[in-house]
Amino acid sequence: MLIDSHAHLDMPEFDNDRDEVIKRARKAGIGYIINIGSTLEASRKGVEIARQYDPVYATVGIHPHDATSANSKVYDELKGLLDNEKIIAVGEIGLDYYRDYSPGEVQQKVFRDQVGIARDLNKPIIVHTRDAEDDTLRILKEEKGSGLRGIFHCFSGDERMARECIDLGFYISFAGPVTYPNATRLREVVKAVPIERLLIETDCPYLSPHPMRGKRNEPANVRYVAEKIGELKRLSLEDIARVTSLNIFMLFGFGNIEKEGKIAYKIRNSLYLNITNKCTNECIFCVRFYSDYVQGHNLRLDHEPTIEELITSIGDHTEYDEVVFCGYGEPTLRLDVIKEVARRIKEKGGKVRLNTNGHGNLIHRKNILPELQGIIDSVSVSLNTDSSDKYNRICRPRFKNGAYEAVKEFILESKKYIPDVTITIINSPDLTDAKECQRIAMEELGVKFRERNYNVVG
Repeated sequence: MLIDSHAHLDMPEFDNDRDEVIKRARKAGIGYIINIGSTLEASRKGVEIARQYDPVYATVGIHPHDATSANSKVYDELKGLLDNEKIIAVGEIGLDYYRDYSPGEVQQKVFRDQVGIARDLNKPIIVHTRDAEDDTLRILKEEKGSGLRGIFHCFSGDERMARECIDLGFYISFAGPVTYPNATRLREVVKAVPIERLLIETDCPYLSPHPMRGKRNEPANVRYVAEKIGELKRLSLEDIARVTSLNIFMLFGFGNIEKEGKIAYKIRNSLYLNITNKCTNECIFCVRFYSDYVQGHNLRLDHEPTIEELITSIGDHTEYDEVVFCGYGEPTLRLDVIKEVARRIKEKGGKVRLNTNGHGNLIHRKNILPELQGIIDSVSVSLNTDSSDKYNRICRPRFKNGAYEAVKEFILESKKYIPDVTITIINSPDLTDAKECQRIAMEELGVKFRERNYNVVG
Protein backbone atom coordinates (compact mmCIF):
# COMPACT_ATOMS: atom_id res chain seq x y z
CA MET A 1 0.00 0.00 0.00
CA LEU A 2 1.21 3.47 -0.94
CA ILE A 3 0.01 6.75 0.59
CA ASP A 4 -0.14 10.08 -1.18
CA SER A 5 0.76 12.39 1.69
CA HIS A 6 -0.10 15.63 -0.14
CA ALA A 7 -2.89 16.09 -2.68
CA HIS A 8 -5.35 18.86 -3.57
CA LEU A 9 -8.44 16.93 -4.64
CA ASP A 10 -10.54 19.93 -3.61
CA MET A 11 -9.27 21.94 -6.57
CA PRO A 12 -11.53 22.56 -9.59
CA GLU A 13 -9.26 20.43 -11.81
CA PHE A 14 -10.91 17.41 -10.17
CA ASP A 15 -14.52 18.59 -10.09
CA ASN A 16 -15.52 16.61 -13.19
CA ASP A 17 -13.97 13.24 -12.33
CA ARG A 18 -13.10 13.13 -8.61
CA ASP A 19 -14.78 9.72 -8.18
CA GLU A 20 -12.78 8.23 -11.04
CA VAL A 21 -9.52 9.77 -9.77
CA ILE A 22 -9.98 8.14 -6.37
CA LYS A 23 -10.97 4.82 -7.96
CA ARG A 24 -7.83 4.89 -10.13
CA ALA A 25 -5.75 5.58 -7.06
CA ARG A 26 -7.22 2.61 -5.23
CA LYS A 27 -6.65 0.39 -8.26
CA ALA A 28 -3.01 1.55 -8.36
CA GLY A 29 -2.49 0.44 -4.75
CA ILE A 30 -2.91 3.82 -3.07
CA GLY A 31 -4.36 3.03 0.33
CA TYR A 32 -4.84 6.57 1.60
CA ILE A 33 -4.80 10.11 0.23
CA ILE A 34 -4.25 13.16 2.43
CA ASN A 35 -6.02 16.21 1.04
CA ILE A 36 -4.25 19.42 2.02
CA GLY A 37 -6.10 22.65 2.74
CA SER A 38 -4.67 25.91 1.39
CA THR A 39 -7.48 28.42 1.95
CA LEU A 40 -10.52 28.45 4.20
CA GLU A 41 -12.79 27.48 1.31
CA ALA A 42 -10.39 24.74 0.16
CA SER A 43 -10.20 23.46 3.73
CA ARG A 44 -13.99 23.27 3.98
CA LYS A 45 -14.16 21.39 0.69
CA GLY A 46 -11.36 19.06 1.75
CA VAL A 47 -13.23 18.19 4.94
CA GLU A 48 -16.31 17.28 2.90
CA ILE A 49 -14.24 15.10 0.55
CA ALA A 50 -12.71 13.31 3.53
CA ARG A 51 -16.20 12.68 4.91
CA GLN A 52 -17.38 11.36 1.55
CA TYR A 53 -14.48 9.04 0.70
CA ASP A 54 -13.08 6.48 3.15
CA PRO A 55 -9.48 6.55 1.79
CA VAL A 56 -9.23 10.34 2.11
CA TYR A 57 -8.06 12.22 5.18
CA ALA A 58 -7.67 15.99 5.25
CA THR A 59 -5.79 18.92 6.72
CA VAL A 60 -6.93 22.53 7.07
CA GLY A 61 -4.92 25.72 6.91
CA ILE A 62 -4.05 28.97 5.18
CA HIS A 63 -1.26 28.87 2.57
CA PRO A 64 1.26 31.75 2.69
CA HIS A 65 -0.09 33.00 -0.65
CA ASP A 66 -3.38 33.75 1.15
CA ALA A 67 -1.95 34.95 4.44
CA THR A 68 -3.76 38.29 4.13
CA SER A 69 -7.10 36.44 4.36
CA ALA A 70 -6.36 35.14 7.86
CA ASN A 71 -7.99 36.63 10.93
CA SER A 72 -9.41 35.47 14.25
CA LYS A 73 -12.72 34.44 12.67
CA VAL A 74 -10.88 32.30 10.11
CA TYR A 75 -8.80 30.72 12.85
CA ASP A 76 -11.92 29.90 14.87
CA GLU A 77 -13.43 28.11 11.90
CA LEU A 78 -10.21 26.19 11.26
CA LYS A 79 -10.26 25.04 14.89
CA GLY A 80 -13.82 23.86 14.44
CA LEU A 81 -12.95 21.92 11.31
CA LEU A 82 -10.09 20.23 13.17
CA ASP A 83 -12.58 18.71 15.61
CA ASN A 84 -12.92 15.59 13.47
CA GLU A 85 -10.87 12.39 13.57
CA LYS A 86 -10.31 12.50 9.80
CA ILE A 87 -8.92 16.04 9.91
CA ILE A 88 -5.39 15.27 10.97
CA ALA A 89 -3.15 18.34 10.64
CA VAL A 90 -2.80 22.08 10.16
CA GLY A 91 -1.56 22.95 6.72
CA GLU A 92 -0.30 23.77 4.37
CA ILE A 93 1.25 26.69 6.15
CA GLY A 94 4.61 28.40 5.94
CA LEU A 95 6.42 31.04 3.91
CA ASP A 96 6.74 31.72 0.17
CA TYR A 97 8.91 34.65 -0.88
CA TYR A 98 9.14 33.42 -4.48
CA ARG A 99 5.61 34.43 -5.48
CA ASP A 100 5.34 36.96 -2.64
CA TYR A 101 1.55 37.19 -2.96
CA SER A 102 1.35 38.30 0.68
CA PRO A 103 3.80 40.59 2.50
CA GLY A 104 6.57 38.70 4.26
CA GLU A 105 5.76 40.06 7.72
CA VAL A 106 2.11 39.01 7.28
CA GLN A 107 3.18 35.52 6.17
CA GLN A 108 5.38 35.15 9.22
CA LYS A 109 2.64 36.21 11.64
CA VAL A 110 0.06 33.88 10.06
CA PHE A 111 2.59 31.04 10.06
CA ARG A 112 3.24 31.55 13.78
CA ASP A 113 -0.50 31.82 14.50
CA GLN A 114 -1.21 28.48 12.82
CA VAL A 115 1.75 26.77 14.47
CA GLY A 116 0.18 27.90 17.73
CA ILE A 117 -3.17 26.38 16.77
CA ALA A 118 -1.48 23.09 15.92
CA ARG A 119 0.42 23.04 19.18
CA ASP A 120 -2.71 23.85 21.22
CA LEU A 121 -4.67 21.06 19.52
CA ASN A 122 -1.72 18.62 19.38
CA LYS A 123 -1.85 18.37 15.61
CA PRO A 124 1.07 18.04 13.16
CA ILE A 125 1.71 20.78 10.62
CA ILE A 126 2.31 20.64 6.86
CA VAL A 127 5.03 23.14 5.95
CA HIS A 128 5.41 24.93 2.63
CA THR A 129 8.60 26.92 2.12
CA ARG A 130 9.99 28.48 -1.04
CA ASP A 131 12.84 30.96 -1.16
CA ALA A 132 12.25 31.37 2.57
CA GLU A 133 14.09 28.46 4.12
CA ASP A 134 16.09 30.42 6.69
CA ASP A 135 13.07 32.28 8.05
CA THR A 136 10.99 29.08 8.04
CA LEU A 137 13.55 27.19 10.11
CA ARG A 138 14.12 30.17 12.40
CA ILE A 139 10.42 30.47 13.20
CA LEU A 140 10.03 26.74 13.81
CA LYS A 141 13.02 26.78 16.15
CA GLU A 142 11.58 29.76 18.02
CA GLU A 143 8.11 28.23 18.15
CA LYS A 144 9.24 24.71 18.89
CA GLY A 145 7.53 23.31 21.93
CA SER A 146 6.06 20.11 23.22
CA GLY A 147 4.58 18.03 20.42
CA LEU A 148 5.50 20.26 17.45
CA ARG A 149 5.98 17.92 14.49
CA GLY A 150 4.97 17.55 10.89
CA ILE A 151 6.09 17.42 7.26
CA PHE A 152 8.19 19.60 5.00
CA HIS A 153 6.27 18.95 1.82
CA CYS A 154 7.62 18.83 -1.74
CA PHE A 155 11.12 19.24 -0.37
CA SER A 156 13.52 21.19 -2.59
CA GLY A 157 16.24 22.20 -0.12
CA ASP A 158 19.76 20.86 0.31
CA GLU A 159 21.16 18.21 2.66
CA ARG A 160 21.94 20.76 5.37
CA MET A 161 18.35 21.94 5.45
CA ALA A 162 17.06 18.37 5.44
CA ARG A 163 19.18 17.57 8.50
CA GLU A 164 17.88 20.66 10.30
CA CYS A 165 14.28 19.69 9.51
CA ILE A 166 14.86 16.18 10.81
CA ASP A 167 16.56 17.51 13.93
CA LEU A 168 13.40 19.53 14.59
CA GLY A 169 11.39 16.29 14.45
CA PHE A 170 9.94 16.69 10.95
CA TYR A 171 9.46 14.28 8.07
CA ILE A 172 10.68 15.11 4.56
CA SER A 173 8.30 14.52 1.66
CA PHE A 174 9.35 14.24 -1.97
CA ALA A 175 7.14 14.73 -5.01
CA GLY A 176 7.34 14.46 -8.81
CA PRO A 177 10.46 16.63 -9.25
CA VAL A 178 12.62 13.80 -7.87
CA THR A 179 11.85 11.91 -11.11
CA TYR A 180 12.97 14.75 -13.41
CA PRO A 181 16.17 14.03 -15.38
CA ASN A 182 17.92 17.21 -14.19
CA ALA A 183 17.11 16.71 -10.48
CA THR A 184 20.60 15.47 -9.57
CA ARG A 185 20.95 17.51 -6.39
CA LEU A 186 17.49 16.58 -5.13
CA ARG A 187 18.21 12.89 -5.64
CA GLU A 188 21.35 13.23 -3.52
CA VAL A 189 19.18 14.67 -0.75
CA VAL A 190 16.86 11.66 -1.03
CA LYS A 191 19.85 9.37 -0.52
CA ALA A 192 20.84 11.31 2.60
CA VAL A 193 17.42 11.36 4.29
CA PRO A 194 16.83 8.37 6.60
CA ILE A 195 14.02 6.23 5.23
CA GLU A 196 12.34 6.47 8.66
CA ARG A 197 11.89 10.21 8.02
CA LEU A 198 10.86 10.06 4.37
CA LEU A 199 7.41 10.43 2.77
CA ILE A 200 6.05 10.52 -0.78
CA GLU A 201 3.46 12.78 -2.38
CA THR A 202 2.04 14.07 -5.65
CA ASP A 203 1.05 17.68 -4.78
CA CYS A 204 -1.56 17.05 -7.47
CA PRO A 205 -2.84 18.51 -9.69
CA TYR A 206 0.67 20.00 -9.94
CA LEU A 207 4.16 18.55 -10.50
CA SER A 208 3.37 15.45 -12.54
CA PRO A 209 6.24 12.93 -12.41
CA HIS A 210 8.48 12.56 -15.42
CA PRO A 211 6.51 9.82 -17.26
CA MET A 212 3.35 11.95 -16.96
CA ARG A 213 4.78 15.44 -17.62
CA GLY A 214 2.32 17.72 -19.38
CA LYS A 215 -0.71 15.94 -17.92
CA ARG A 216 -2.74 16.70 -14.83
CA ASN A 217 -1.21 14.99 -11.83
CA GLU A 218 -3.29 12.71 -9.61
CA PRO A 219 -2.74 10.41 -6.58
CA ALA A 220 -2.21 7.24 -8.65
CA ASN A 221 1.02 8.82 -9.92
CA VAL A 222 2.64 8.71 -6.49
CA ARG A 223 3.81 5.27 -7.56
CA TYR A 224 6.35 6.88 -9.91
CA VAL A 225 7.80 8.85 -6.99
CA ALA A 226 7.98 5.69 -4.87
CA GLU A 227 9.72 3.75 -7.63
CA LYS A 228 12.36 6.46 -8.12
CA ILE A 229 13.02 6.66 -4.38
CA GLY A 230 13.28 2.87 -4.20
CA GLU A 231 15.86 3.02 -6.99
CA LEU A 232 17.85 5.68 -5.13
CA LYS A 233 17.64 3.84 -1.79
CA ARG A 234 18.28 0.44 -3.37
CA LEU A 235 15.01 -0.80 -1.93
CA SER A 236 12.01 -2.47 -3.53
CA LEU A 237 8.70 -0.73 -4.17
CA GLU A 238 7.28 -2.99 -1.47
CA ASP A 239 9.90 -1.70 1.00
CA ILE A 240 9.16 1.94 0.17
CA ALA A 241 5.42 1.37 0.49
CA ARG A 242 5.78 -0.36 3.85
CA VAL A 243 8.12 2.19 5.41
CA THR A 244 6.42 5.36 4.16
CA SER A 245 3.02 4.02 5.20
CA LEU A 246 4.33 3.30 8.70
CA ASN A 247 5.78 6.82 8.81
CA ILE A 248 2.35 8.27 8.02
CA PHE A 249 0.64 6.08 10.60
CA MET A 250 3.16 7.05 13.27
CA LEU A 251 2.84 10.75 12.52
CA PHE A 252 -0.94 11.01 12.17
CA GLY A 253 -2.19 8.17 14.35
CA PHE A 254 -4.40 6.34 11.86
CA GLY A 255 -3.92 3.07 9.97
CA ASN A 256 -2.70 -0.31 11.12
CA ILE A 257 0.60 -0.16 12.98
CA GLU A 258 2.28 -3.54 13.40
CA LYS A 259 2.27 -4.34 17.12
CA GLU A 260 3.86 -7.80 17.18
CA GLY A 261 7.57 -8.33 16.63
CA LYS A 262 8.51 -10.30 13.52
CA ILE A 263 10.67 -13.40 13.50
CA ALA A 264 11.28 -13.27 9.74
CA TYR A 265 11.10 -10.12 7.63
CA LYS A 266 11.80 -9.24 4.01
CA ILE A 267 13.92 -6.35 2.74
CA ARG A 268 14.56 -6.14 -0.99
CA ASN A 269 14.59 -9.84 -1.91
CA SER A 270 16.41 -11.10 1.17
CA LEU A 271 14.71 -12.75 4.14
CA TYR A 272 16.11 -11.70 7.51
CA LEU A 273 15.83 -13.83 10.65
CA ASN A 274 15.36 -12.03 13.96
CA ILE A 275 16.49 -14.69 16.43
CA THR A 276 17.32 -12.56 19.47
CA ASN A 277 17.06 -9.01 20.79
CA LYS A 278 20.06 -9.49 23.06
CA CYS A 279 23.46 -8.09 22.15
CA THR A 280 26.98 -7.89 23.55
CA ASN A 281 27.38 -4.32 22.29
CA GLU A 282 25.46 -1.19 23.20
CA CYS A 283 26.39 0.86 20.13
CA ILE A 284 25.58 4.54 20.46
CA PHE A 285 23.90 4.51 17.02
CA CYS A 286 21.86 1.32 17.51
CA VAL A 287 18.22 1.58 16.44
CA ARG A 288 17.15 -0.71 19.33
CA PHE A 289 17.45 2.22 21.73
CA TYR A 290 14.97 4.49 20.00
CA SER A 291 12.63 2.41 17.83
CA ASP A 292 10.97 -0.98 17.51
CA TYR A 293 11.12 -0.76 13.73
CA VAL A 294 13.63 -1.50 10.98
CA GLN A 295 12.59 -0.70 7.40
CA GLY A 296 8.96 -0.72 8.53
CA HIS A 297 9.14 -4.07 10.34
CA ASN A 298 8.52 -4.38 14.09
CA LEU A 299 11.46 -6.38 15.47
CA ARG A 300 10.80 -6.11 19.21
CA LEU A 301 10.43 -9.76 20.29
CA ASP A 302 8.42 -10.97 23.27
CA HIS A 303 10.36 -14.26 23.22
CA GLU A 304 13.29 -15.86 21.43
CA PRO A 305 11.90 -18.01 18.63
CA THR A 306 12.41 -21.76 18.53
CA ILE A 307 14.03 -23.54 15.61
CA GLU A 308 10.65 -24.79 14.44
CA GLU A 309 9.14 -21.30 14.64
CA LEU A 310 11.98 -20.01 12.47
CA ILE A 311 11.62 -22.78 9.91
CA THR A 312 7.88 -22.14 9.70
CA SER A 313 8.47 -18.39 9.31
CA ILE A 314 10.95 -18.94 6.48
CA GLY A 315 8.50 -20.95 4.40
CA ASP A 316 9.82 -21.48 0.89
CA HIS A 317 13.37 -20.12 0.97
CA THR A 318 13.61 -20.32 -2.84
CA GLU A 319 11.48 -17.16 -3.00
CA TYR A 320 14.48 -15.19 -1.69
CA ASP A 321 18.00 -14.49 -2.90
CA GLU A 322 19.35 -15.33 0.55
CA VAL A 323 18.38 -15.92 4.17
CA VAL A 324 20.20 -13.63 6.62
CA PHE A 325 20.72 -14.06 10.36
CA CYS A 326 20.48 -10.49 11.56
CA GLY A 327 17.58 -8.98 13.49
CA TYR A 328 17.69 -6.82 16.60
CA GLY A 329 20.57 -8.46 18.44
CA GLU A 330 23.74 -10.51 18.07
CA PRO A 331 22.82 -13.82 16.35
CA THR A 332 25.86 -15.79 17.55
CA LEU A 333 24.46 -15.66 21.09
CA ARG A 334 22.21 -18.45 19.74
CA LEU A 335 24.85 -20.44 17.91
CA ASP A 336 22.99 -23.76 18.03
CA VAL A 337 19.95 -22.14 16.43
CA ILE A 338 22.07 -20.67 13.64
CA LYS A 339 23.69 -24.02 12.95
CA GLU A 340 20.47 -26.03 12.79
CA VAL A 341 18.42 -23.54 10.78
CA ALA A 342 21.31 -22.85 8.37
CA ARG A 343 21.87 -26.57 7.92
CA ARG A 344 18.24 -27.10 6.91
CA ILE A 345 18.33 -24.20 4.47
CA LYS A 346 21.56 -25.44 2.89
CA GLU A 347 20.17 -28.97 2.57
CA LYS A 348 17.50 -27.51 0.30
CA GLY A 349 19.96 -25.47 -1.76
CA GLY A 350 19.51 -22.10 -0.09
CA LYS A 351 22.06 -19.34 0.45
CA VAL A 352 22.81 -18.16 4.00
CA ARG A 353 24.46 -15.00 5.31
CA LEU A 354 25.42 -14.11 8.88
CA ASN A 355 25.50 -10.49 10.07
CA THR A 356 27.46 -10.29 13.30
CA ASN A 357 29.42 -8.00 15.59
CA GLY A 358 32.27 -10.54 15.56
CA HIS A 359 31.95 -11.47 19.23
CA GLY A 360 31.08 -15.12 18.61
CA ASN A 361 34.40 -16.50 19.83
CA LEU A 362 34.35 -14.27 22.90
CA ILE A 363 30.80 -15.32 23.72
CA HIS A 364 31.46 -19.05 23.49
CA ARG A 365 35.11 -18.98 24.59
CA LYS A 366 36.12 -21.08 21.61
CA ASN A 367 36.59 -20.77 17.86
CA ILE A 368 33.08 -21.17 16.44
CA LEU A 369 34.08 -20.68 12.79
CA PRO A 370 34.77 -24.35 12.00
CA GLU A 371 31.20 -25.10 13.10
CA LEU A 372 29.88 -22.68 10.47
CA GLN A 373 31.86 -24.13 7.59
CA GLY A 374 29.60 -25.36 4.80
CA ILE A 375 26.42 -23.87 6.23
CA ILE A 376 27.24 -20.14 6.07
CA ASP A 377 28.00 -18.75 2.60
CA SER A 378 28.91 -15.21 3.64
CA VAL A 379 29.54 -13.23 6.78
CA SER A 380 29.33 -9.50 7.35
CA VAL A 381 31.17 -8.29 10.46
CA SER A 382 30.57 -4.86 11.99
CA LEU A 383 34.06 -3.55 12.73
CA ASN A 384 32.61 -0.02 12.81
CA THR A 385 35.82 1.91 13.48
CA ASP A 386 39.59 1.97 13.21
CA SER A 387 40.94 1.65 16.75
CA SER A 388 40.31 -0.06 20.06
CA ASP A 389 39.68 3.21 21.90
CA LYS A 390 37.08 4.34 19.41
CA TYR A 391 35.47 0.89 19.41
CA ASN A 392 35.07 0.94 23.18
CA ARG A 393 33.57 4.42 23.06
CA ILE A 394 31.24 3.84 20.11
CA CYS A 395 30.21 0.21 20.51
CA ARG A 396 30.43 -0.05 24.31
CA PRO A 397 31.16 -3.80 24.30
CA ARG A 398 30.32 -6.06 27.22
CA PHE A 399 33.80 -7.51 26.81
CA LYS A 400 35.88 -4.62 28.14
CA ASN A 401 39.39 -5.84 27.38
CA GLY A 402 40.53 -6.52 23.82
CA ALA A 403 37.13 -6.67 22.12
CA TYR A 404 38.30 -4.77 19.04
CA GLU A 405 41.32 -7.01 18.56
CA ALA A 406 39.13 -10.08 19.08
CA VAL A 407 36.78 -8.90 16.32
CA LYS A 408 39.73 -8.56 13.93
CA GLU A 409 40.89 -12.06 14.87
CA PHE A 410 37.36 -13.33 14.21
CA ILE A 411 37.49 -11.75 10.74
CA LEU A 412 40.83 -13.38 9.94
CA GLU A 413 39.58 -16.74 11.16
CA SER A 414 36.36 -16.38 9.13
CA LYS A 415 38.39 -16.36 5.91
CA LYS A 416 39.45 -19.96 6.58
CA TYR A 417 35.91 -21.32 6.78
CA ILE A 418 33.50 -18.94 5.03
CA PRO A 419 33.85 -18.14 1.30
CA ASP A 420 32.74 -14.50 1.41
CA VAL A 421 33.81 -12.15 4.23
CA THR A 422 33.02 -8.42 4.45
CA ILE A 423 33.60 -5.88 7.17
CA THR A 424 31.31 -2.89 7.56
CA ILE A 425 31.70 0.47 9.24
CA ILE A 426 29.48 3.45 9.99
CA ASN A 427 30.44 6.20 7.54
CA SER A 428 30.43 9.04 10.05
CA PRO A 429 33.59 11.19 10.09
CA ASP A 430 32.86 11.99 13.74
CA LEU A 431 33.10 8.33 14.65
CA THR A 432 35.71 6.79 12.44
CA ASP A 433 38.32 7.18 9.71
CA ALA A 434 36.83 5.46 6.68
CA LYS A 435 40.10 5.39 4.71
CA GLU A 436 41.93 3.76 7.59
CA CYS A 437 39.14 1.20 7.98
CA GLN A 438 39.33 0.41 4.30
CA ARG A 439 43.09 -0.09 4.62
CA ILE A 440 42.56 -2.42 7.58
CA ALA A 441 39.99 -4.42 5.63
CA MET A 442 41.81 -4.78 2.36
CA GLU A 443 45.48 -4.72 3.31
CA GLU A 444 45.65 -5.96 6.89
CA LEU A 445 42.73 -8.41 6.92
CA GLY A 446 42.34 -9.14 3.20
CA VAL A 447 38.53 -8.98 3.12
CA LYS A 448 35.84 -6.90 1.43
CA PHE A 449 34.90 -3.51 2.79
CA ARG A 450 31.57 -1.68 2.91
CA GLU A 451 30.44 1.58 4.47
CA ARG A 452 26.97 1.84 6.02
CA ASN A 453 25.21 5.17 6.33
CA TYR A 454 25.04 6.30 9.94
CA ASN A 455 21.27 6.75 9.73
CA VAL A 456 20.39 3.70 7.60
CA VAL A 457 19.41 0.37 9.13
CA GLY A 458 18.54 -2.76 7.17
